[in-house]
Amino acid sequence: MRIGIVGAGALGGAFAALLARAGHDVEVTARGAGLEAIARDGIRLSGGYGEAHVRVAASDRLSQRPDLALVCTKAQDARQAIADNRDALDGTVVVIVQNGLEGVATARELLPAADCHGMLSIIAANYTEPGHVRITTTAASYLGRGSGPADDDSRRVAALLSDAAPVVAIDGFEGAQWTKLVVNMLNALPAITGLSVQEVIADRRLRRVLTASMRETVRVGIANGVRFGALQGLGDRRLRLFARLPLALGQVLPRGMGARMGPVPNLGSTLQSIRRGQRTEVDYLNGTVVRRADAAGVPAPVNRTLTALVHRVEETGAHVPVDEVLEAFDA
Repeated sequence: MRIGIVGAGALGGAFAALLARAGHDVEVTARGAGLEAIARDGIRLSGGYGEAHVRVAASDRLSQRPDLALVCTKAQDARQAIADNRDALDGTVVVIVQNGLEGVATARELLPAADCHGMLSIIAANYTEPGHVRITTTAASYLGRGSGPADDDSRRVAALLSDAAPVVAIDGFEGAQWTKLVVNMLNALPAITGLSVQEVIADRRLRRVLTASMRETVRVGIANGVRFGALQGLGDRRLRLFARLPLALGQVLPRGMGARMGPVPNLGSTLQSIRRGQRTEVDYLNGTVVRRADAAGVPAPVNRTLTALVHRVEETGAHVPVDEVLEAFDA
């Protein structure tokens, strides 16, 4: 198939390399040093899915309409990227591979003739060198749309993408987006401190803040009437129980996540953006929790503080010492 990938960063580059290795005709979009590297030397993949070095067509916009497109930009770049590629995307099958809650709705708004799906990826990938992606943790990805059962089109797209890496069509996709939002609370503290995700989880004091942000996210979801979808062993019943646990007991959740990551440092997507001098997704992760909390009339002080601290690092370029981070939470 002809497959277009909008945004060949960590996940986009990984799927581009894996789909090209599986025999598909892949075209990617990228910018700056990433585009130069891919145009010159292709995409190099290493780590969990093995080694690959593929040559793909690369430009700042898709040159033709694909049979299937993946939009893998950061959440804050999605609207502009979809608009820039509207002629190629509208009327085809489009999969939004993105953090946050708003990606599929944005695509449907801008691409009324497209068949839009969402995909939640738990793959951990480091993209610290242009054109080179290292997979630090392999995992299935989850595809669907809406709040009902997975439909035949979603199952067909999931099967096709499984040529690259395991993709499962799931029921209750919108609830699963909230579950992924809980998982994405792993991102802020590494961006603030400069530590890997594993190092944050290993630090008892930071793990307490992380657990509080996750628990707060679940409570905000409940206040918004969310039924959490099943994702990586997490689901509505388990997350509601987690929301009621004291912090000391709730830390079993991030501990388990850390154990599944293995020893290779996981930088998290937000820290990788900081290191590249780019804007982060924090307003679509912790910031989304704050906005949804305000709309429901419930507090979200932990995520509000984390959002502010990430913005501080964006503006200053300097990470915040752990002791100063803890002082912000009176931890």
